[in-house]
Amino acid sequence: MSRQAWVLVVIAGILAIATLVGAVVLAVRVVRTRRLLTGLGAGGKIAFYGALIYTIFPIDVLPDPIYLDDMGVLAAALIYLTRLVHQRRAADRQLPGQPDAPPERDRVRRRVP
Repeated sequence: MSRQAWVLVVIAGILAIATLVGAVVLAVRVVRTRRLLTGLGAGGKIAFYGALIYTIFPIDVLPDPIYLDDMGVLAAALIYLTRLVHQRRAADRQLPGQPDAPPERDRVRRRVP
């Protein structure tokens, strides 16, 4: 093989390894959210298990050496699960019988001198 072909093979290998590492990191983060699934309802469970099944299943939108579709599905599931967790925590912080509090960014913070 020529020198240019070797350079292309090395670059393609580095990109494949980088996307694989990214997919594994996202999968680990999604798996770590598993302990929060009991309070997230059916939507959270479907997002969690759907993302993992899509990642593991051999038939993908893009061929397996290209993990961009897997990373996209895992990232979308992670964003969705994170939003569900934040909503759940906000609901847990609010006391029963209290009117809805404005979001944190709308509150005026006072500084105590």
